[in-house]
Amino acid sequence: MIVAVGTFEMHFPEVHSLKEKRQILRSLIDRVRARFNASIAEVADNDLWQKGRIGVAMVANDKILLEQMAQKIDDIINGNSQAEILDSYWDYI
Repeated sequence: MIVAVGTFEMHFPEVHSLKEKRQILRSLIDRVRARFNASIAEVADNDLWQKGRIGVAMVANDKILLEQMAQKIDDIINGNSQAEILDSYWDYI
């Protein structure tokens, strides 16, 4: 069993309220959860309206499969024009 854990630190330059930030994050979280059945949630900076951090976790028996899924999740999150990715990383346990 292999576990993939990812973290994405984001900046929302055009956001002016927590409500706007949460709408953007909810959209990203729902897309990733629906497509990959991954555990994903906002894990830090909950009260900051221009900054956020998302954590993702997946389990599989093949590291190559997890790496492919991680790359597709990266593409989804990086493809959002409303959020800048400041930092991201994946760890495989």
